[in-house]
Amino acid sequence: MNLLFLGDVVGRTGRESVCEYSLYLREKLELDFLVVNGENASNGAGITRNHADILLNNGVDCLTLGDHAFDQKDMISHIESSNKIVRPLNFSRKSPGVGYRIFKTRKGESILVTQVLGRVFMNRSFDDPFSAMDNLLMKYRIGQNIDCIIVDIHAEATSEKMAMGHYLDGRVSLVVGTHTHVPTSDAQILSKGSGYITDAGMCGDYDSVIGMEKQEPINRFTTGIPKGRFVPSAGKATLAGVLIKINKDGKLEEIKSIKFGGKIGVEFSDFDMHK
Repeated sequence: MNLLFLGDVVGRTGRESVCEYSLYLREKLELDFLVVNGENASNGAGITRNHADILLNNGVDCLTLGDHAFDQKDMISHIESSNKIVRPLNFSRKSPGVGYRIFKTRKGESILVTQVLGRVFMNRSFDDPFSAMDNLLMKYRIGQNIDCIIVDIHAEATSEKMAMGHYLDGRVSLVVGTHTHVPTSDAQILSKGSGYITDAGMCGDYDSVIGMEKQEPINRFTTGIPKGRFVPSAGKATLAGVLIKINKDGKLEEIKSIKFGGKIGVEFSDFDMHK
C-alpha cells in the first residue's frame, strides 16, 4: 500500500497547489491514500468548511487538523457532519468531531488516521497524548484488525515527537510530526518497523517565515511589539510531506521525505521514489 502524507497547508497558495497536483501525485506515485494536514489552510489559522470541502473534492482522502482546529467557527458544526476530517484525539471529550477515523481504500484495505497534540511549549492544556494513544491502541492492532495506522503528532518540541515515535514503534505504521512547518531530514523506519519523521514540513511558500509574510514576524522579533497581523505568504508553494510503502503486517517497507515544486522542492516530473 502506498500512502502520502502532506504537511500543514498554509494559506491560499498551499491550498491551490494541493488541489492542482493531488490527482497528478496519486497517479504518478500510485497512491492508495492521501492524508493532508489542513491546520492553516484558511488565512493561516484553521480551515473553513468551504476550504475543507475543496481539498476533499480534489483528491484528498482525509484532513487532519491541530491546535487551531476550530479557529474558523464554521468548522465547529461542519466537523460533526464530515466523515473525512480528524481533530486531535486528546482534545476534551466534549469537543465536536472525533479524534480518529477508519477508511477503506479502493482495494479494501483499512486505514486508521488519528492525531494527537503535544503539550510542550503549546500554551494550552491538552490531555496526555501518550495515554490517549494507549487507549486507542487497546482496540486496534495493525496486522490483526486494521491494515494501517497513521498518527499525526502536532507538536512544537522535537523531543516530544521523537518520544512518541519510539513509544508507538511496532504498534502503528507511521508517526508523522506536524505543526512547525519546517521539513526535517530524519525520515526513517524505526527498530520495530514503524515509520517516523519529526516534521513533514508545510505546503506553502518557503520564501517566508514558516509560511507567513516576513515583515511582521521580523518586527515582533526585533521590537517585541505586534504591529499587524500575520498574513500567509503568497509565493509559489512547495508541497512537503512523507511517502510510505506499507507491507501486509502494517509496518513499513519504504519511507521517503518529499518536497515538490516551489522554492525548495524538485520539479514534479523529476521525482523518483527510488532515489
